[in-house]
Amino acid sequence: MNYTLPELPYATDALAPAISRETIDYHYGKHERTYIDNLNRLIKGTEYEDMDLEEIIKTSDGALFNNASQAWNHIFYFFTFSPEGEREPKGKLRKAIDEQFGSFDKFKADFESAGTTLFGSGWVWLSTDEDGKLFITQGPNAGNPLTEGLTPLLVFDVWEHAYYLDYRNRRADALRQWWDIVDWQIVESRYNF
Repeated sequence: MNYTLPELPYATDALAPAISRETIDYHYGKHERTYIDNLNRLIKGTEYEDMDLEEIIKTSDGALFNNASQAWNHIFYFFTFSPEGEREPKGKLRKAIDEQFGSFDKFKADFESAGTTLFGSGWVWLSTDEDGKLFITQGPNAGNPLTEGLTPLLVFDVWEHAYYLDYRNRRADALRQWWDIVDWQIVESRYNF
């Protein structure tokens, strides 16, 4: 199998000012392309060559895990955004957020806190277990909740390359701005309870 960089469902300037065209060009166009190119090189001629990406993430380690997970994480991240999406969850996911976190605003504050307190580079996730319970987790480096048996619903990338061009060292500002482009209709479609 040969993995390719999927075309984004929006123009590269469509998420501005939350994420600039320049950041998308570098972050998605260059960083993500490198992860995919490395992944293809690493799986060639191995037992992983015909596996789907999620299975590679669950069963690999080292450089292969890092590139597979980073490829998957970035696609998941960029395909959660929309310039004209639902800005709050409305259905079963909203009910679960309100019940488990107290309110949507409290959830957002907890999520931002997880993103700002993660030391170094990585990801902050909203995931669910097989019973529908929600979890906010930090994934350092290429960490992915798939390896813990969880189903990811939402992720923010807190590697510096995700925000540095637009926000410099202000990770908290980037996290607050990204709520303006999350399409909760997409996130809710991942919550199957």
